[in-house]
Amino acid sequence: MGKLVVTTFVTLDGVYQAPGGPQEDTRDGFEQGGWSVPYGDDDFGRFVNGVFSRVGAFLLGRRTYDIFASYWPKMTDPADPVAGKLNALPKYVASATLTDPAWAGTTVLRGDLAKEVTALKERTDGELQLHGSGALARSLFALDLVDTLHLLTFPVVLGAGRRLFPEGSMPSAFRHTGGEITAAGVSVQTYDFSGRPEYGSYELPENA
Repeated sequence: MGKLVVTTFVTLDGVYQAPGGPQEDTRDGFEQGGWSVPYGDDDFGRFVNGVFSRVGAFLLGRRTYDIFASYWPKMTDPADPVAGKLNALPKYVASATLTDPAWAGTTVLRGDLAKEVTALKERTDGELQLHGSGALARSLFALDLVDTLHLLTFPVVLGAGRRLFPEGSMPSAFRHTGGEITAAGVSVQTYDFSGRPEYGSYELPENA
């Protein structure tokens, strides 16, 4: 059975919106798109290429799918470690409105998200990977379907934008399994889901 791996770029204040360009996602009047681009150095590229080397299929939200579909099919070098996988491997899109996807290898998921994604994990050889797709990622975290999170935190605070874990997110605990800091200062950390948080207290017992 494959595992569901989420790779997300966030700012220090938790914003995931529009990392790749000013027009990527302008919802809510967001005008700071493209904040990850200045940090795309060789260390960053090596990490991303490593992630894509383990993929068996892709799971994407509608907005991220549209962004990817407008760009990656034009990158036709099969040896490109990202474009080669995105163009060749199965892509699954959770969408109630996408009816006729033009990107080869795309399947639209319309049914119960938990059932659909669980079935995808069971039949995927390699990792079922979700990139970006913040709203879909939040839904999958809430359903306890995410096995591994690659969280790339960029050294910038925006003060506005959509956050990966907003108020009301499912309380969840993770186990740290590895990480690095790129030369440009991006914190790349990997976590495996481990259930619910545990709680304690630093207060001294009353009879101490």
